[in-house]
Amino acid sequence: MLYRSLLRVAGVGFFPLGFFARLPYATSALSTLILLQATTDSYAVAGLAGATQSIAIAIGGPLVGALADRYGHRPVGVATALANSVAWAALLATSHDTRESMVAAATLVGLTQPQVGPLVRVHWSRLMRSHDTLHLLPVALSYEASADEMSFVAGPALVGMLAAINPLAPAVVTMSLIAASTLPFALLYAHRTMQRHSSEEHGKPHLPLRPLAVMFLAMVVMGAVFGAVQTAVTVYADLIDSPGASGLLYAEFGIGSALAGVACAWLPLGFSLRARYVTFATALFVGMLILFIGAQLVSLPVAVALASFTVAPYMISLYALTERLAPAERATTAMTILCAGGPLGTAAGQAVSGGLAESRGVEGALLVALVVAAGALLLALWAFLADRDRNIWIIDRVPAATQVPREPDS
Repeated sequence: MLYRSLLRVAGVGFFPLGFFARLPYATSALSTLILLQATTDSYAVAGLAGATQSIAIAIGGPLVGALADRYGHRPVGVATALANSVAWAALLATSHDTRESMVAAATLVGLTQPQVGPLVRVHWSRLMRSHDTLHLLPVALSYEASADEMSFVAGPALVGMLAAINPLAPAVVTMSLIAASTLPFALLYAHRTMQRHSSEEHGKPHLPLRPLAVMFLAMVVMGAVFGAVQTAVTVYADLIDSPGASGLLYAEFGIGSALAGVACAWLPLGFSLRARYVTFATALFVGMLILFIGAQLVSLPVAVALASFTVAPYMISLYALTERLAPAERATTAMTILCAGGPLGTAAGQAVSGGLAESRGVEGALLVALVVAAGALLLALWAFLADRDRNIWIIDRVPAATQVPREPDS
């Protein structure tokens, strides 16, 4: 019933097109690696380009968010989709050129990456406020987390199938998805301009930098968990001499997380964001502890299945808290800053866990996931104690002044 209400608010077409619109984000990094490794026959060059692309995504995301806050979601969404298509064309064109030109093109792909996930979450916030259905926002954020997880299951699987046909195919299909889904989604469902707020008369509102930094670090930790688990399942697949098992195991991790995200829509309204943040940070730590111990005592597939259910609830609490702490006029900037922590954390998690896996195997990689999850819990407890119910670091109550007037649908 709750998800049916989202259909009434956003329209049926919003959901399939929105899912396909975010797939290029999930296919981008792997498509680049496969393309450049095939054309250069060098994992080092492909890895360097992939790393610079991930860093560029983290840098470009907040820039795209700031532009969207200033000029509106529709023009910025359309511009980034077009620019990203051009960047992919440049990457294809330079894939047989010098290493420097490949890295430059990959960086451009990252800088222009359409930020569908963060922008859609802000869109939901405005939509709920304008339709006086703010109580449905947690449901929408639960759906978004599940859609993100499923895109990161479907995207790599699609790339893997296409790569078996031709190593250029994933890049070409990524460009096609941008043209056929990301661009139309921006044209059809993004607001044309920003709603003007009375606060603009007194200057542009400032972002609460310290609370936002806490959310950013929390998302970096989540990315590091992803990176460590990716490394662990890859090492495990190599140990059992079945390379394809890594994709299946990570898909299992994503599916469990997506199911938990869907279930978050039914959490009671009295379960405050403050309580959710600490509770789900604790659950994430317990989940990684189960993964670390279970992989040694039972089996990695079983441990992955159990641990996966603790991921999405934690991420949903971060999105909800960021939506609350940012002024409405800077919401997209805040959300893209939050999401920038993901790829940075993933890259760091892969680097550190890869080094430990060399000497300690799967156990070494999973130890990284456990340690960073412990860091996530300590960060949550620190923020909880630092706030002391002041509604500054962890915002449960929305001041009346932040309510957004009804916007036109166009």
